[in-house]
Amino acid sequence: MSFQDIRLEDKQQAYAELREVKGLFAERGWFAGTSGNLSVRVGEFRPEQFAFAVTASGKDKSVHTPSDYLLVDQQGKPIEATGLKPSAETLIHCEIYRKTGAGAIFHVHTVFNNLVSELFWERGSVPVDGVELIKAFNIWEEDAQIDIPILPNYADIPRIAELVDGAIQPRIPGILLRKHGIYAWGANAFEAKRHLEAFEFLFEYVYRWEPLKK
Repeated sequence: MSFQDIRLEDKQQAYAELREVKGLFAERGWFAGTSGNLSVRVGEFRPEQFAFAVTASGKDKSVHTPSDYLLVDQQGKPIEATGLKPSAETLIHCEIYRKTGAGAIFHVHTVFNNLVSELFWERGSVPVDGVELIKAFNIWEEDAQIDIPILPNYADIPRIAELVDGAIQPRIPGILLRKHGIYAWGANAFEAKRHLEAFEFLFEYVYRWEPLKK
């Protein structure tokens, strides 16, 4: 694949998917300020070369404009002439795509994902035990227990990106950054959305249950 092979209709489809999910998450208040970023892979995947559409940096995600998204390569650099800039956190998307071959990655900052990241920081992961919504990750055993990994939130984004490979667990489609937010991914936009919604439910459940069980 070369970037010249990316079809216009595939790019437009990716932008349409981003617009839809951006609007939905904005209605839920998941993009405080201009926080968060969303991406959808465009075209086939090869670890050495791939492309994805990503939300542009500094945009108000509660509104829609013609300049909300741009197309970047496997290093997070624009592959078309544009005045838009991808978020510095695009490097984290690059590493998740490279490691997982995912089709979409969604990142949001919420109060509950920040709280649980701090609550379980010393443990290094958020434990979830026997909650039904674990099944959203295609984990079907009865009373399943999972641990959602937490990474440090360095100001130097490349330092975080370097840790992504070692943090990813095959059956957990997400990584939490301490006092920052969740990155959730899936084979496509629908699956990534399902995973993100499940993570947010589980984070709130764990935070509310923790003081009750003592």
